Amino acid sequence: MDQVFKLEVLDPNRRPHIGIVGAGFAGLRCADVLLRNGFRVTILEARDRLGGRIAQERLPNGHLIDVGANWIHGTTENPIMDLARETKTATGVWDSGSYLFDEDGQLLPSEEGEKYSTMMWNIIEDAFAYSNKHGASIDPSKSLLDFFQEEVVKRIPDGEEGYQRRRRLLLQMAELWGSFVGSPLSMQSLKFFWLEECIEGENLFCAGTYHKILEKVAQPAIDGANIYYRTRVSEIYGKSATQAGTASVKTTDGQVFEFDDVVVTCPLGWLKQNLQSFFPPLPDRVCKGIQNIGYGSLEKVYISFPTAFWLTPSPDGGRIVQGFCQWLAPKYAQDTNPQRWISEVVELGSLGAAAHPTLLFYIFGDQSQHITSRLRALPSQKKKEAFVYEYFRPYYSRLPSYDGSSADCQPTAYFATDWLGDDLAGNGSYCNFRTGLVEGDRDIVAMRHGVPEEGIWLAGEHTAPFVALGTVTGAYWSGEHVARRIVQGYFKGREKQKAEGEGEGKGEDA
Repeated sequence: MDQVFKLEVLDPNRRPHIGIVGAGFAGLRCADVLLRNGFRVTILEARDRLGGRIAQERLPNGHLIDVGANWIHGTTENPIMDLARETKTATGVWDSGSYLFDEDGQLLPSEEGEKYSTMMWNIIEDAFAYSNKHGASIDPSKSLLDFFQEEVVKRIPDGEEGYQRRRRLLLQMAELWGSFVGSPLSMQSLKFFWLEECIEGENLFCAGTYHKILEKVAQPAIDGANIYYRTRVSEIYGKSATQAGTASVKTTDGQVFEFDDVVVTCPLGWLKQNLQSFFPPLPDRVCKGIQNIGYGSLEKVYISFPTAFWLTPSPDGGRIVQGFCQWLAPKYAQDTNPQRWISEVVELGSLGAAAHPTLLFYIFGDQSQHITSRLRALPSQKKKEAFVYEYFRPYYSRLPSYDGSSADCQPTAYFATDWLGDDLAGNGSYCNFRTGLVEGDRDIVAMRHGVPEEGIWLAGEHTAPFVALGTVTGAYWSGEHVARRIVQGYFKGREKQKAEGEGEGKGEDA
């Protein structure tokens, strides 16, 4: 991983100086590789902390939770998995049945729930294969929902017993894909669905949070880079736009930093909103890539209880809920959810030593907009708390062994993310691939290429290798990739200068 070109730095005062905008995983990994190769590195971070969209908060029950990423996507040759092992970060996976509530609030029998879950994931796998094979000829307007609608009719033919209900349930379940990408099924491109495939292996829940992994990734920058916190960038200048021929950055408080190169690791959503901050303007192809790729709205709501009551067998059927649970298109929450948005939860009560009695709800799309905007508008913590408990009560109250009169079943605390209200995050979560995309893969490549002739480079989960787009691993790899390109460029430049010098010397001797 670290086998990169080594600079022969003869004069420490002439070391190339690289500026990195943003201290998320892309910026921190980029800094690490550059520092190992003798570069000077300065990081400009608008927040008062490192990590970007990787961050933790502590619940009143004392447990840390991840505000950003919760998962390690893929275990095969994944550096984040290696870091989890190295830092002894607990991970979890649930090998349990499907817990599925229908639109009337009835928990389906485990066999039936598992059947729909299997069908849904089989269609997802077939959609990956179809997109991989036929992507070039698929109409850009065709969505993943279109594919599901066609497949549901094939797999549940007319005339089969209860076929209309079964089709409806499967299509409702298909909407759960939004919890993975942060946008509704109808907005997801079938043509470029293949870009959503991840590294091989399991998807592991980061039960111990990303806290120790972040510390490990950040340590080289803490030790070797100059880090400016609460430093918000307003303008980014390429080499052709400055008199000195250097890349430079101006901050909102008027500071100007000059560098040999600048690596911009700001989120895709920030880039979309700040294209006017680049001088000269980014090339049209790079701008199109930034504008074309979608940006999701995944949010999380944690709700803690005195005990994980859902792990106690219910008196009637003896069932428990372990791992994931979904409530499909609820008809029974008209006062709080007339749009019948789905709800999905992962329970954290069965994570071994890292367990705590908390439900983690994933929300996306219009539901994310609704909840985050309501919470922002409410004037007090007490009112916010009341809103959250009322909104989610129709769902957690249907879990096994819930008793509304028992103190063990009354929520004690909550935490809700608000990436949509965070302008530094670009008012969203991470990239995805929406309907209408014509050259999605080339859009990614254009962003990944950056503008090296101007000394302007882009890194982040939106410029990652195709198997890691939208993931922590992708951000990490993207920072590493840019650093290697910068190192290689300076190495080749030094070698060229050395060869030219030797050539001139031979000419003189002749």
